[in-house]
Amino acid sequence: MPFTPLHLGLGASCKAIANKKFSLLIFSGVQVLMDIEPLFGIIRGWTTLHLYTHNLLGALLIALLAVPIGKVMSEFCLRNLFKQANWQITWQVATVSALVGSFSHVFLDALMHADMYPFYPLSYSQVLLNMIPYNFIFYGSLGSVDIS
Repeated sequence: MPFTPLHLGLGASCKAIANKKFSLLIFSGVQVLMDIEPLFGIIRGWTTLHLYTHNLLGALLIALLAVPIGKVMSEFCLRNLFKQANWQITWQVATVSALVGSFSHVFLDALMHADMYPFYPLSYSQVLLNMIPYNFIFYGSLGSVDIS
């Protein structure tokens, strides 16, 4: 799902349930980081758009990168843009939000993209591909934003 808000449905639901124990800003930032590889691939004309960042190892590395960057940037935004001076994001909240963001991204994309190998480099297995119909994923993601 490159460059669509569909990944944010799960994040909005997590935020609605967990409130201050989940950072929607960090979750959203991870979605952008995850889709840098497909963006470059589209620009460069690659045949495989979801390889290095869209697997469990890549998702873990992106989450670990996103934790310190996301914590600092999110706290800056909360203080300066949203005027929430007292709202601190703990390291635990930053870590959970980044991990949920990166692994859910891999899971959702593995359900619908034929060039997704969630267990790469260990396996080229596509066990999740087409397991759930695309329309269900699409409307379920939109519905989770609406419910949140």
